Amino acid sequence: MGAMKKIAYTVRWAGVVATFAFAGGMAAAQDAAPAGNDPFEPFNRGVYRFNDGVDRAVLRPVATAYRDAVPSLVRQGVSNFFGNLGDVWNLANNVMQLKLQNSAETFMRLNVNTIFGLGGLLDIASEAGIERHSEDFGQTLGRWGVPSGPYLVLPILGPSTVRDAAALPVDFKGDALAHVNDIPARNSLAVVRVVDTRANLLRASTLIQDAALDPYSFTRDAFLQKRRSDIHDGYEPDESK
Repeated sequence: MGAMKKIAYTVRWAGVVATFAFAGGMAAAQDAAPAGNDPFEPFNRGVYRFNDGVDRAVLRPVATAYRDAVPSLVRQGVSNFFGNLGDVWNLANNVMQLKLQNSAETFMRLNVNTIFGLGGLLDIASEAGIERHSEDFGQTLGRWGVPSGPYLVLPILGPSTVRDAAALPVDFKGDALAHVNDIPARNSLAVVRVVDTRANLLRASTLIQDAALDPYSFTRDAFLQKRRSDIHDGYEPDESK
């Protein structure tokens, strides 16, 4: 069950990127010559097909049943709760990156939602205009100049890079759920978080399935573009300097 905890955390920090990790795209594309940022493409495509099979057989059916059976208000509360837990590690990474304003806003989010939002079930902070600043240790490494390295698809965990994969043990340790001492409760929460996150991505993954000629390439390019944007806070660095 420890592996499920790791799956849950990775799904959370991936956010939009997880859309592509668990998207059950069209039939697997034919192997192609590796792209410049994807020297491991033959290996990555094999892992992508494996992940897609797991998604089709397990994750998507369970997430669909959860979406259909659980009222939307309850699902929103579950998402809010896990988002609030995630803000603990978001705060730590904002501090490590010396983002003072983002750190202050994340600290405020945690306090407002935990105290006034019934432990995070209600996202009072967003209603008050306090923005969430999602950060993970891979972004922290990137902030301080560690190159991303080649694109890498991890079994179950989905799209990554060499840098981000190396950062995962620290992310796992920083996950708030990792510090829940009651093992059955921790594992149950981890499973619920995976299912809730996948349910939130059902519509997006369907769009990819319908629109992308090569879901693998689409996933890779979207992931790398988003990670670059995340690390530079939406600003493209001036590489001419």
